[in-house]
Parts: sequence; C-alpha cells; structure tokens
Amino acid sequence: MREPTVASLMTAEVIGASPDTPFQDLVRLLGDNRISALPVVEDDRPVGVVSEADLLPKEEFRAGAEEPPGFFAGRAEKHRWTQSAGLTARDVMTSPVWTTTPDTPASRAARELATAGVRRLFVVDGDGVLVGVLSRRDLLQLFVREDADLRREIQDEVFGRTLWVDPLTIGVTVSRGVVTLSGRLERRSEIEIAEHVVRSMPGVVEVHNNLRPEWDDSKPPRQTEIFG
Repeated sequence: MREPTVASLMTAEVIGASPDTPFQDLVRLLGDNRISALPVVEDDRPVGVVSEADLLPKEEFRAGAEEPPGFFAGRAEKHRWTQSAGLTARDVMTSPVWTTTPDTPASRAARELATAGVRRLFVVDGDGVLVGVLSRRDLLQLFVREDADLRREIQDEVFGRTLWVDPLTIGVTVSRGVVTLSGRLERRSEIEIAEHVVRSMPGVVEVHNNLRPEWDDSKPPRQTEIFG
C-alpha cells in the first residue's frame, strides 16, 4: 500500500500575485477568494507569501501615523512597522517560501508543516515552478473516509494481500475511523505487523488491537530434555 502523496491532496489552481501587485489589490484578492494567504510569483516561481498578517500592520500603525517602535522593540515589531509603509506585494511579503514537491509523502508534508509552523506549503516541480498549494485542511481530509470503505480496504489489503489470511476469519470493525481488530493469527509477529500497517493507512484515527496469537514466536521454543 502506497502512502498518499502531495500531488493527490494539493489544490492545483493557485491564486497568486506578482511582486508589483498594489496593496489594495492584495486585500481584494484575499477577500474575494476567501483565502488567508497567497504566493507572490515571479517567472512562475514563488518568491514570497502575503498573508492577512502581513497586511494588518498597515492598520496597526495607521499607515505610519503611529509612533515607530522604540530602540528596544523586538525584531518582529520593527518588521511590522516596515510592512506598514508597504505599497506592493514586494514590500509586505514574507520570504523565503516554504515549499514541497508533488511526490512528497503526506506524512512528511505534515511534519514539514508542523516543523515550520506554517499553515500551507507551496508545491513546486523539479524546476521550482509553482504547481499547487497544500494546506493543513487538505491533509486533514485524509480522515474523512466512510467506515465501510476503510473496513473493506483493511480486510483486502492488510489481511488478504499483506498477511495472506482469509479476511473472513478476522474481525474488523470501524466506527468514525477507530478500528477494532479481533480474532487469531498464527504468530504474534503477524499481529504486530497487522497493527502497524493498519495504523499507517489513511483515515485511521486509532486502532484497538484485540488479536491473539495461536502461538507466541517472541520467545525461543522450549528444549525438551532427554534422559537416558
């Protein structure tokens, strides 16, 4: 079973701006398209990101009417002050851009989002050309699956094809993505494999493993002593 990739989850139609897009047009683009950020694209490559947070300093500092940050102000506040004077996307955008590739596994993309602390990754091809955007919400859609479909996949893929076990001999129930396994497998190692594979499947929220082994292969077989 192959893990879903970014290509299967991303949004291919990306609303973007150029570095010279005026401030007011940036506000309209975000509002009209109901998005919270957009890439700044130059020569088909993302060079920055403009988010709602990048535009708010214009109001925070009243377009320069407020007093500038003092000497001891933090770097973030001074950066917002600079943004408040911006007129175009180039002036207010945040860079560098956090990117990923279409063939990146979904789990790695989720880790990149968490590590970077961002809400979205822009997807680029081998030449760095923008081809899509992947958001946190896109990844969470993996968990929106019908229980019956998930149960059928577990029976067929995990037990039928991976472990070569008659799926009808194993109890598999799924309720809101929570999987419960019951029955017997020949070896404890097979039970561990079954749980590992089921947990890695898209849409699985939790696994309750009630499988039991026919015999325990985690310990070496007992030696029978022969007395003469």
